[in-house]
Amino acid sequence: MNNKNKNILLGITGSIAAYKSAYLIRLFVKKGYNVKVVMTKAATELITPLTISTLSKNIVYIDFSENGVWNNHVDLGLWADVFLIAPATANTIAKMNHGIADNLLLTTYLSAKCTVVLAPAMDLDMWKHYATQKNIEELKGRGVNIIPVDDGELASGLVGEGRMAEPEFIMEYIDSMFYEKKDLVDKKVLITAGPTYENIDPVRFISNRSTGKMGIALAKEAKKRGANVTLVLGPSKANPPVGVNLMKVESAAEMAKAVFDNYKDQDIIIMAAAVADYTPKNVSDTKIKKNDNDLNLELKRTTDIAASVGKDKRDDQILIGFALETDSELENAEKKLKKKNFDLIVLNSLKEKGAGFAYDTNKITIISAKNNKITNFELKSKEKVAVDILNEVVKLFDE
Repeated sequence: MNNKNKNILLGITGSIAAYKSAYLIRLFVKKGYNVKVVMTKAATELITPLTISTLSKNIVYIDFSENGVWNNHVDLGLWADVFLIAPATANTIAKMNHGIADNLLLTTYLSAKCTVVLAPAMDLDMWKHYATQKNIEELKGRGVNIIPVDDGELASGLVGEGRMAEPEFIMEYIDSMFYEKKDLVDKKVLITAGPTYENIDPVRFISNRSTGKMGIALAKEAKKRGANVTLVLGPSKANPPVGVNLMKVESAAEMAKAVFDNYKDQDIIIMAAAVADYTPKNVSDTKIKKNDNDLNLELKRTTDIAASVGKDKRDDQILIGFALETDSELENAEKKLKKKNFDLIVLNSLKEKGAGFAYDTNKITIISAKNNKITNFELKSKEKVAVDILNEVVKLFDE
């Protein structure tokens, strides 16, 4: 994707979240996008046009005419590949829906021929109000893209929905619109990611070092390619992608239920989570107190989610598994591939520097069940590893 040929027109309206637009512009420029900005007068009271102009490397458009020069809203709309309004206030959203054109930003919207995207930002009560929700739904019906709001502390002191999505999420959303590989359009993809926590008592649990980064990278890449993605995510501090069906779970039992409830109508199932193989047989309701004796902890097997899905999957479903090994890597991965009826297995070795848990990089080997083909890949970022994995998955549809 050549971002230098892509033009983003950013509209900034009078929300306290306008400060986030500065970070957003930096992300766009760093990625190579061409950025122009149109602001409402209310927005200029919250962040200065000088700041925005400096970051975007272009003049900022505010009024219909400035210094005796007319700002052509039609030309702005034609220049843009995407018109992103972030933040979009309840007032601006209402005016957009009802065709009111009382400032340069709104007239630009009404004449724009490009894709329009809104990142709403407002207080909880305003967001929940019937009028706002009706305006949002009607704009969606006219093809306007709405980035989901975040849930958290608001400027008013209330806590709830209404926060503008973080700049990184918006960047990701816009990036996916320009992504050239759209080979998973209309495909349903279920991905598991992260570790599980198996409680010993209300304080302690059994887990592993998985961060969920690999599964999240796969979800992001699948979403960019046009897939309808369901991400079953165990406890993880990594940010999940925007626009996926996110199901947060904690234990192996919760992950099993989420998968079993959803896998039957999926086209692709990727089991990237590091699910605990064992869980405590008895869980204490209260914190286990330390004493002078040893503690014997009896464990029981958890449900083998991947094996259960592999046993039941349809012929037209593709199932991908992961193997993290410390010895006899290929031999153990090939056994797992056959035992669990995977179509592909992705092998990681803890012996490889920069691969495995916690790293932002990975080095993998992919083994195919169809012809036992083994493909080795170099060490690279997990985002690029996700591209390699999904490229191999797409090939299976063509075979």
